[in-house]
Amino acid sequence: MPAEPLTRQETEDRLRELPGWSLDGDRIARSYRFPGHFAATAMVVHIAQIQEELGHHSELTLGYNTVALSVHTHDAGGAVTAKDFELARRVEDAATGHGAG
Repeated sequence: MPAEPLTRQETEDRLRELPGWSLDGDRIARSYRFPGHFAATAMVVHIAQIQEELGHHSELTLGYNTVALSVHTHDAGGAVTAKDFELARRVEDAATGHGAG
């Protein structure tokens, strides 16, 4: 069963609970800065693990000391759903342990 799209208001309400996350077109997105390349790379691996556990994947970009991700739900027609926020919360919880600033 496909995930139900959130309304714009529901999305905005949930974003208030995730500082640093924002609506970027039809996706929610966030960028993180790390102390160096190794910490950023470790975060990418951690995000990949979270995504595999959830069976839900984002667009993920690794820079020298940055990681950016954006996500929406393909089986909901590319809309934002609760699945996206579950992924965002899990990533947010992991970021601090990797030294995100």
